[in-house]
Order: sequence, then C-alpha cells, then structure tokens
Amino acid sequence: MQGMMMNMPLSVIEILRFGAQAFADEGIVSVRCEGDIHRETYAEAYARSGQLAHALKGLGIGIGDRVATLAWNGYRHFELYYAISGMGAVCHTINPRLSAEQMVYIIRHAEDRVICTDLTFVPVLESLAAELPQDLKIVVMTDRAHMPDSALDLLCYEDLLAPQPTEYDWPTLPEDTAAGLCYTSGTTGNPKGALYSHRSTVLHALFLAVSVPRSVYEGARVLPVVPMFHVNSWGLPYAGPLTGTSLIMPGPSLDGASVYDLMEQEKVTASWGVPTVWLGLQGEITKRGALPKSLDQLVIGGSAAPRSMIEFFEEKGVDVCHAWGMTEMSPIGTQCQLPKHMQSLPRKEQIDAKTLQGRRMFGVDLKICDEDGTRLPQDGTAVGELFVRGNAVVSGYFNNEEASQAALDAEGWFGTGDVACITPDGFLSIQDRSKDLIKSGGEWISSIDLENLAMAHPKVANCAVIAIPHPKWDERPIIVVVPQDAGDPPQLDEIHALMDGHMAKWQFPDALELVDALPMTATGKVSKLTLRRQFDGYVLPDAG
Repeated sequence: MQGMMMNMPLSVIEILRFGAQAFADEGIVSVRCEGDIHRETYAEAYARSGQLAHALKGLGIGIGDRVATLAWNGYRHFELYYAISGMGAVCHTINPRLSAEQMVYIIRHAEDRVICTDLTFVPVLESLAAELPQDLKIVVMTDRAHMPDSALDLLCYEDLLAPQPTEYDWPTLPEDTAAGLCYTSGTTGNPKGALYSHRSTVLHALFLAVSVPRSVYEGARVLPVVPMFHVNSWGLPYAGPLTGTSLIMPGPSLDGASVYDLMEQEKVTASWGVPTVWLGLQGEITKRGALPKSLDQLVIGGSAAPRSMIEFFEEKGVDVCHAWGMTEMSPIGTQCQLPKHMQSLPRKEQIDAKTLQGRRMFGVDLKICDEDGTRLPQDGTAVGELFVRGNAVVSGYFNNEEASQAALDAEGWFGTGDVACITPDGFLSIQDRSKDLIKSGGEWISSIDLENLAMAHPKVANCAVIAIPHPKWDERPIIVVVPQDAGDPPQLDEIHALMDGHMAKWQFPDALELVDALPMTATGKVSKLTLRRQFDGYVLPDAG
C-alpha cells in the first residue's frame, strides 16, 4: 500500500528561496578579488540568482547543459551554484590546482558550454586557449571597471545580470535531475566525474544540518576555508541558507594572518577546512597570543588531523570536529561531534575519540570487508576495506562506464579504497589506503601516474613513489629509483621535466632516492608496504 502524501520533488533552488524568506537578513560576506569586502543578504542573492538564470538562458544554456566555474569562495560563485542548478543546468566546479592537461580533459569531458572565472584565473584560461573548445563562452566574475585586457573574447558577469529581471520562473524538475558535477583526481588515470542530483544535494544539506548543529544554526557565522571548487565546499553553501547561517567567504586570501583577521572582524563562530590551513592559523594564534574572539568550532577534514592540532584548539576552548568523506559522497560521511555520554570523559579520552574519523552521518551506511568481500565485525579490532552506501553516494561516474562498473561491489556498495576499522559504538578509524594514493594538503596525488611518467626516462630501470610524512602538507611524495646505470643515475629535475605539463607542479615528488632493487611481492608487483618500512623515519630535505 502506498502512502497518501504529496510528492514534491526536492530542488536546490528551494533551499535559497526558503533562506531568502526565512532568514532574509543573514547572507554572505565576501573578500573579493577586486580587493574589497562585499555584503549580500540571502534575499539579495536569490534575486540576483534569478537575474543570472535569465542571463545564462540568453547565452543558450538549457536543461542538462554544463556550466563550469573556476573561482574562489565568494557571493558570485554562490549565485552560480543556485542559478545554474535552479534552471535545470549542471554546475561544474573546476579545481584550479589541477594541471593544464587535467583541466582541459575535464572541460572537454564535461562538454562545458560556458565557464565562469574569477579574475585570478583569466591567465590560466589564456594559457589553455588553443586547447579549449572553440564555442566555449567565458564569463569573468567582475564588473565592467575591473574587466581585464585579454586576447580572449570575454563576457562581463555584472553586465550580463544588469538588464535582467529578478523574477525567474524556476522549472519543476524531477528530483533525480543532475544539479552538480565535481571531478575527483583521487585515482589513477583521468579524473572521474561525480554527478550530483537535486535530491542528493538537498538531502546531504539536511543531513549536514542535523549532524553538525554546533556549526550551522540561525545567526551562526561560518568561514568555509574549504573551497567551493572542492566538493561543493563540503555542503556549506547549501546548509547556510537552509539553517540561517551566514557564510564568510575568504576569496583568495587563505594564509594564517588573513584568515585570523577575517575571523576577528566578522565574528566567525565556526570554520571548515583541511589541516594545512589550521597549521597557519595555529601559528598566527600563537604569535598574537589570543584566539579570534568568537571562534567556537573547527571542522577538520580532507586528511587526518594531527593529535597535536586537535589538542591545541581544544585546550583553548575551540571544539574540534574531525570529519571524513569523499567527492563520491557529496562529500561528508562521518563527523566527530562527541555524543553526550562522552562529553564528561577526561580530556585525554575525549581527544582519543576526536582523533578518529567519527560516527556516520544520517543517510550514510558503513561496512568493512576482507579481500573476499566477506563482511567483518564492527568490533574496533577487525580491519578491512571500507564500503559505503547512502542517499548522497554515487552509483557510478559521469560518462565513464568502465569506472562505474568497478566502483560498486556485488551488493551495490561503493568501495572507498580506504582500509579501516569501526568500533562497536560506530567510530570510524581509517588505517591506510588500499590504493596507492598520496594526500598532500587535502589534495590527492596518484603515485602510479607519477611512476608511469618517470618510467619514460631512459636512465630509469624501475621506480616507485611513496608518501613521506610532512609537518605542513601531511604527506609528500618521494620517488625511489633503480637506475639503468649506477654510475649515471637520473636527477630529480630531469624527472620533474618529464612530468611537466602532465601533472601539476605541487604533485611532483620532493626527493629522489636511489636503490639497487625494489622489494617485490610474490606476484611480481612492487611491495609498497615493504618500501614504506624501508623508508620509515626518512626526513624530507625541506622538512628536517
């Protein structure tokens, strides 16, 4: 028997329409590329999103078309999120830290029709001009006074909006209509696209609001340091207007001093980002001898937070919420706000729990399995590959049948590539990664891609890339090489030259070490496990 309830499809634009009415005075504070600070209420953002949808329609954008963004966190980027998805098109956020080769691949694979860019990234697009699709329209997210001189045919964002009406007849779309597209470079080969629906996006925002109430509530002021090009800024642009939380957007200014000053000036209550950013803030707090006065919570994700970092902020009265997730999970899967019964534990035991990745968010199921796919107990001891499923977890990849088939197990769960254990009370502890990936400053580097490029060097007989701990970036790659001729080995700069143009420079290995032979497994593969043990305690040249 079916329930006798209305079936109203979930829609991204309804979040902003609600926020504009329910929390009209809350909104977005933005540090702009133009150098000033801009303020906009959710009511104003909703009106401008209507103008933007009319403008995009005028550029020929229709339902299902991809509109790309290459931009920092700011109010115009926020407007694009809602206008693009609201009109039935797909908001495709591009990570500007990718290499030129990866960026061109993504733009072509997504078949982007329009790309909206901040001033910072116009030179990036100029450098790619010869490889971009001829009919790609480029909109610069600024006003006429700040438009750059360029050989490219550029459109001005504010000029496009100015003549348009603020009312837009937002279409009623099936809730499984695509709303957002984000590519992950966390695997070998070309990046793969996670295509989010209106349903998954709205549900993730609702789950987030329920799961992290200390960050998002009416009157809260959250600083998303996590970029809007990085898995939708972990859902904050949607959770903000949904809960009446104002968003304090840092734009391009992400150094410790800038983040501290913005927190202080704008009375920031919570901030979300990767550990690298919080190292900078730690240094600034130590230097100034005080916390930003309103700061109450940090949400740390992207890579594991060091215990010393958690202790630093907790001892100063800031609640640290460790979180874990993936692009394929929209992205948050677990969060570490301690349950009530743990809040009275001794400080050390609370910190012990906060170093774990936390408990699952509503709407996310977790399981761990052995190599045969047999489910293991969640007893805090058994270790296996982590699989997830949920309302905001991908069931495949955009226009990539091969990767889609490999992504799910026989029961339809998504394989994360992480090795983990889960305690009886549901705390997730990531132990290692089954894939050969390196996470530097919250961004993935594929060791196999680096190895494949290095193997093209005539002086390299064999090589392997492994992660080495780094005090700032969490992990950095080094390349271990067996030379063809021990008397004439390759140099690190020669290896870098081979990688140039294929990988971003921050992905290059930091050091080259020579060995006579690489350790092998019984099946003839390089044993990364043995190699990591051999280099245990190794100190990188710039991290000593």
